[in-house]
Amino acid sequence: MEVKLWNDKREREMYENFAELYAIIKATEKLEKAYVRDIISSSDYEIECHKLIAHFKTLASTLKDTVPSIERFADTYKMDCPAAINRLVISGVPATVEHRSATAGSATTSAAIVAECVQNFITAMDSLKLNMVAVDQVHPLLSDLSGSLNKLTILPPDFEGKTKMKDWIARLSKMGAADELTEQQARQLHFDLESSYNSFMAALPNDGT
Repeated sequence: MEVKLWNDKREREMYENFAELYAIIKATEKLEKAYVRDIISSSDYEIECHKLIAHFKTLASTLKDTVPSIERFADTYKMDCPAAINRLVISGVPATVEHRSATAGSATTSAAIVAECVQNFITAMDSLKLNMVAVDQVHPLLSDLSGSLNKLTILPPDFEGKTKMKDWIARLSKMGAADELTEQQARQLHFDLESSYNSFMAALPNDGT
């Protein structure tokens, strides 16, 4: 006999988000162990860790009413993931960024801005996937992203991400707060974000700073 976990679309989305949160925590735990055991390079670890932290923050914000405590969520589902909880909930930045903070102030500043840019890129893309397409939802995300990109001095003034975000912000500013992007607009924005993110990652120096 098949047992249904949900009774309506809202419940189904909630359980799907629970599953994604579970997967992010598990993946982070494995990534942390791989880094500690020197199975993965520092640069690869940092890139993947930035992505997981950004995904986690977006999802945790979406689930804040149903999952007020990540630690309790982990206990409920018997997840033995102390390294992931520390990285996602307590630290909020990759171990490599933490380590640099003790040795190089200027490098840390740059690394922190890179981390901020990555987080803002992924938060914006994740929000579109979650159908958060109202102007008052999208505009702040793009403004945060644009601001973080402008703080990173290694990027040229005509960097693709800067110009595209500026164009989108200008377009959104002409719309009402409650207006929503059409499906075509949302798809184009996601494409522009993904393209800009790839260009951003390609523009970073090899040492990640």
